[in-house]
Amino acid sequence: MITFPNAKINLGLQIISRRPDRYHNLATVFYPVGWSDALEIVPASVPAGECRLHVSGIVIDGDAHNNLVVKAYRLLAEDFSLPAVDIYLHKNIPFGAGLGGGSADASFMLRMLRDLFSLPLSDDDLARYAVRLGADCPFFIYNRPMLAEGIGDVLSPIEVSLTGYSLVLVKPSVSVSTAEAYSLVTPSIPVIPLCKILQCPISLWRDVLTNDFERSVFSHYPQLARLKWRLYDAGAVYASMSGSGSTLYALFTDLPADLSSRFPDCQLWSGPCLY
Repeated sequence: MITFPNAKINLGLQIISRRPDRYHNLATVFYPVGWSDALEIVPASVPAGECRLHVSGIVIDGDAHNNLVVKAYRLLAEDFSLPAVDIYLHKNIPFGAGLGGGSADASFMLRMLRDLFSLPLSDDDLARYAVRLGADCPFFIYNRPMLAEGIGDVLSPIEVSLTGYSLVLVKPSVSVSTAEAYSLVTPSIPVIPLCKILQCPISLWRDVLTNDFERSVFSHYPQLARLKWRLYDAGAVYASMSGSGSTLYALFTDLPADLSSRFPDCQLWSGPCLY
């Protein structure tokens, strides 16, 4: 079985308060996009309950045993008798990008194991497993626009339509550590809740829909601010940083033809909006 775990972007991101557990309460909308990895699982000739990971594409640092797709397999293997599998992961989604690539891989792994081995688990059941792998992992179980609150793990469906727009993602060579981004941000109660802001016409988002990480992250990485304004110069209707960075994204009514020359030394992805 093969699937294509897709990335996400954040439509707005409000950092509301710091919690006693040192995490932060936030509000954001997770929105799925088409930049994808490839993930395949096939039966393996090793003892039941074991898996082997084979990775291609972008090089992944660290021990394979700590990869989220392996952790996803082991998580379900605690409660179900799973056959042994070989896992083939081809990485396209960049790291340190605010796109949730690792979380997507883990959640798609849970879904594949459920479907391939006919496990008696609903999507809500899978989401309860997924949150044990990462706060944003449950989103990728549902994989549709969701308002995320709490630490990003409290999800509710939201109607957001970007139909008719094209999306451009720009990932520069710099990466931003999530821990670093949170250490720099100052939480604040938003004047207007995010769900209200998203009801505004997209043509007005430039002035009202913000990512609270941008102020502090841009001050430390001014090249990211320059990329954002370069997207506006190219004709974007709306541009923002995704998550804690470093990817910038933009909505266009018409894609410019010279994106590669405008953003040299950056990874680019473009395509239609999915919802």
